[in-house]
Amino acid sequence: MSAAVDLRSDTVTRPTAAMRQAMADAEVGDDVYGEDPTVRRLEETVAELLGTAAALFVPSGTMANQIALAAQVRPGDEVIVGQDAHCWRFECGALAALAGAQTAMIPGDGRFTGAEVRAAYKPSTYYLAPSRVVAVENTHNMGGGTVWRRPQLDDVVAAARALGLATHLDGARLWNAAVASGASVGTLAAGFDTISVCLSKGLGAPIGSVVAGPADVITRAHRLRKMYGGGMRQVGILAAAGLYALAHHRDRLGDDHANARLMAERLVDVPGFTIDLAKVETNIVVIEVAPPLDAAALVAGCAAAGVKISTIAAGRLRLVTHLDVDRAGCERAAAVLAELARR
Repeated sequence: MSAAVDLRSDTVTRPTAAMRQAMADAEVGDDVYGEDPTVRRLEETVAELLGTAAALFVPSGTMANQIALAAQVRPGDEVIVGQDAHCWRFECGALAALAGAQTAMIPGDGRFTGAEVRAAYKPSTYYLAPSRVVAVENTHNMGGGTVWRRPQLDDVVAAARALGLATHLDGARLWNAAVASGASVGTLAAGFDTISVCLSKGLGAPIGSVVAGPADVITRAHRLRKMYGGGMRQVGILAAAGLYALAHHRDRLGDDHANARLMAERLVDVPGFTIDLAKVETNIVVIEVAPPLDAAALVAGCAAAGVKISTIAAGRLRLVTHLDVDRAGCERAAAVLAELARR
């Protein structure tokens, strides 16, 4: 059997040989003491790319989101998010459990408007959980990797500012959004108080995210990183992977987007499948599966044929392209899935 094609997530990528060499050669120090030069260089690089005053390297995207939000709320406050936002759906209730904040969810595909922010807003009174932060996810994972355009972001940021709310950008896949929209990550991040970006998804580093923002907010986030158990020591070996990824793996994200589009177009006419091609903008393909087809059975059948995919909800499949899967692998995956669906 051919090597497995793993499309469960872009987090399954493995470091390339060149990235491993960069890690082996990294200059290191104790990052808890602020003495790791490679970490400092990564933080400075990301802050410059995003146009912020400061940045902080953390182990995961979940920690990046949670410490950024916790640094801007108090217990009993509320964070306004889009439908199925990652910081609500996939982060183990950390916002409530650790920061003591609740969420107000705006329905839709994860994207929303300034008018919807104003409608969701709660003022600070003795009987309400007051709105404090608006969180945007770009690209939006559960929306199928959909991209926010700058005018949409401007609308939401302006509404938040008028209401006195802070803003957070969950940019785990902001690199993909930039390539898909033709805008720089700095342009897409402009106006947000805090931004998180991931290095271990499309960019292919083995670990790590960065949270960026004003110096005072990042100082609070730094303390929260330690409180949440994210203090790291000679972690320049990991920061080096992130620096390598930023330098060498950003431009190729367009290949992942093209491969996702290829699979979507091959599968859109399969009976029992529904794919919204307008939402296949980056590296994620979401397939709605109608009876008598069974999503879990399709996942099992694909696995038996050497193709790994996943379900993200009842009756919903997700395929995610990345640097470890080439065009031929994506063609094979689409063929296997189509054959199983037509049996």
